[in-house]
Amino acid sequence: MIELTDIAYVRSGAADLDGAVRFAVDVVGLQHVGTEDGVAHVRADGRHHCLAFVEGASGVLASAFTVRDDDALALAETELETRGFTVHRGDAAQARSRRVGRFVGFDDPFGNRIELVVGQQSLARPVEPGRGSGITEFGHLCLDAPDVAEAYRFWSGAFNARVSDWIGDAACLMRIDEVHHKLAVFQGDGPGLCHVNFQVAELDDVFRNWHALRERGVEIEMGPGRHPQSGAVFLYFLGPEGLTYEYSYGVRRITDEAAWTPRFFDPAEVGSIDMWLGPTRRPITQPQLTPSQLRPQEAIRP
Repeated sequence: MIELTDIAYVRSGAADLDGAVRFAVDVVGLQHVGTEDGVAHVRADGRHHCLAFVEGASGVLASAFTVRDDDALALAETELETRGFTVHRGDAAQARSRRVGRFVGFDDPFGNRIELVVGQQSLARPVEPGRGSGITEFGHLCLDAPDVAEAYRFWSGAFNARVSDWIGDAACLMRIDEVHHKLAVFQGDGPGLCHVNFQVAELDDVFRNWHALRERGVEIEMGPGRHPQSGAVFLYFLGPEGLTYEYSYGVRRITDEAAWTPRFFDPAEVGSIDMWLGPTRRPITQPQLTPSQLRPQEAIRP
């Protein structure tokens, strides 16, 4: 079994690179670390970056997770190949662009591009947010798949992901540590990135951000509300390039594995998505880019 230790980053294509960075910094409240060779890195916490915007077609390029060390990466590569997946190793320039020591990439059974990395670079200097949104960390990422149950079988069979809660056939919320979910899979027509999540320091930050976003004319997709599964207060909103962002506060931690039993929520039931009974709407997904849409330097080979 492949042991994931954390989420690492999302790599997202941007037709308007400057616009995507400007929104991430001035509206979301992330820090622009720098732009190099058409790739802009923005950070939320001690990681060098959590989002990389790559100049080119709009769409998600890859979602990445960390593994412990080189031995774990080699074992992951072998395990995936044994299961029939084609695994590609990135070269030194591609690893440099991702600010990691080494990485491999593969497509999950539904076409989502996944990267496993070791040696993700950290930055010692404090985060300098573009706006005081209260962000403390990159919280989780959410992928799309046509069959949520099959996606769970993949992530729990090949990896150390454990289901925390189900939302019918619409979503599976999974943990790789104590946090209720670092990975979620939502039902969608094809592969893609449903949303990226950022935790904020205080409950008040969610509501301050709600007002700030509305004043800027940003499209609020859902919230403020509270998810009954994680207990987190949430706010989803749409950024450029079709990328959905989420702020949340107060996510549940599961500290006693033996005592936790996954729960099943019917998405059609009132309150199953938002305990506060606000209007609910499925977040907009950023589609997965296909190999033909990639810049040559983004393509990785066996």
